[in-house]
Amino acid sequence: MVGAIVILLLALWALGLITSYTLGGFIHILLLVVLAGLVFLMRQGRRF
Repeated sequence: MVGAIVILLLALWALGLITSYTLGGFIHILLLVVLAGLVFLMRQGRRF
């Protein structure tokens, strides 16, 4: 479940960069959330 959320947020971040629709710094906050999710998955020892 967390893996799906991480992939979804990563896709939204990439879409925001491609379309230049960033809402200010919000698009970079999405990237930080994705990275935090990946770290969480790695600490759990799961593969997504």
